[in-house]
Amino acid sequence: MSELIASMTNLEENEVLTIVRQRVELGDDPMSLLEECRAGMAVVGDLFQKREYFLGELMMCGEIFKQAMAIIEPRLTGKARTTTIGRMVLGTVKGDIHNIGKDFVAGLLRIHGFEVFDLGTDVEPELFAEKAAETGAPIVGMSGLITPSFEWMKETVKAIERRNLRDRVRVIIGGGITIKQVQDYVGADAFTRDAAEGVEICKRFLEEVKR
Repeated sequence: MSELIASMTNLEENEVLTIVRQRVELGDDPMSLLEECRAGMAVVGDLFQKREYFLGELMMCGEIFKQAMAIIEPRLTGKARTTTIGRMVLGTVKGDIHNIGKDFVAGLLRIHGFEVFDLGTDVEPELFAEKAAETGAPIVGMSGLITPSFEWMKETVKAIERRNLRDRVRVIIGGGITIKQVQDYVGADAFTRDAAEGVEICKRFLEEVKR
């Protein structure tokens, strides 16, 4: 386990940010740094599932990752982006407070030029629909890591339909327990359990809505 992964796992905020800054300045591959941060977050997620870490630790890990991303992102893009390729609404559905995977996906999407409206965790169905209407975002992404999330994903799709947005909004769901049957059940357009794959799906969605 690298020093960065260990510091991320132990929620050592200052150490994580110091290591990231030093390695960025030394010219380390930014994608490797991002992957090590993700690996540390995965360990924290496992500890949360085992009830060795609790909600406070989970939220702290997400915050540390966001700060690390702010350092890494300009090196991934070559420069800070002034334009975006498209908009997306993202959040963890009602009843679920898992944020690690969502935060990682949000970071990758921003790196690839998306303007991400991150609603956070435990998000009401209507809030997803409201934000999509307000921003004109053509993609809504929902995360969920517990089985009750499926019902709230389905309710969110219904909320989007009630606002007559479904024809122009693509819906993607994600999380370790999502499968094709869940996609079909909630009425989503795609599912993924891999962040990089999710980014590629969202890029494809953008091309579809431009046609």
